[in-house]
Amino acid sequence: MYIPIKVDYGVRALVDLALHGNDGPVRASEIAKRTAIPEQFLAQVLYSLNKNGITGSHRGPRGGHFLAMQPADIRLSSVMMSLGGTESPVACLSDSSACIHITCCAQRDVWRSVAAAVYDILDSTTIEDLVNNTLIRLESEKGMQPIVMKTAV
Repeated sequence: MYIPIKVDYGVRALVDLALHGNDGPVRASEIAKRTAIPEQFLAQVLYSLNKNGITGSHRGPRGGHFLAMQPADIRLSSVMMSLGGTESPVACLSDSSACIHITCCAQRDVWRSVAAAVYDILDSTTIEDLVNNTLIRLESEKGMQPIVMKTAV
């Protein structure tokens, strides 16, 4: 299954916002530096995430971007849909006229299962999960006890 770079960048930006947004809005230039996302492309990604209610932004000297939802409520499936990464692994799953073998094709069921499995993984994984995994990896790199993010209830 193809994951567009826009989706990858979106997930990276959201994890960065979750890690660094506790003190207020974060400037796009700071996110771009930490995540190695080209700033012009990041602007497009953040605009799409903002438009879909996943992030918000404030203008001005103390402005920047922030998460509009708790990290535990942001599922990767939502990020994927917000950033246009909803393509099927094969064209016939979304367009039955794409293949002349559709009525007798046994492999179509396999591709449907693959798409469903990928969606289930994306739908069960949140930004909070990725933040926690990032923190665990950072702490293990330093040889320290991992710190796990806890969402306010």
